[in-house]
Amino acid sequence: MKVKGIINEEKITLQELREELLKVEAVRLEAGKEMSYELRRSIEHANHLSKTSAESSRELVEKLLEFEKMKPEIAFRIVGVMPQSRDELRAIYAKERFNLTGEELDEILDLVKAHL
Repeated sequence: MKVKGIINEEKITLQELREELLKVEAVRLEAGKEMSYELRRSIEHANHLSKTSAESSRELVEKLLEFEKMKPEIAFRIVGVMPQSRDELRAIYAKERFNLTGEELDEILDLVKAHL
């Protein structure tokens, strides 16, 4: 299958991607079509790394975007990784020009833990 062009582009969380891949899988199985190796591996990868539901992940992104020092890219990365410690969260912010205080880190971690 060759892609001719991009129609639109939208950021989605890993959990939302998993749901879309499962829909594609269901349609393929219903039609009796074989799934490609790449599709099977993508579904396996998304299933393995998804730690919450699509609705919960979208809600978490929206709450994270309310923070002052939060960019959309970072919010989606946090939801994809679901960090459990300050060190994991600092690794996500490593390339940014600003540092978060301990209180800010704890607030983000509390939000993540609430959505697990």
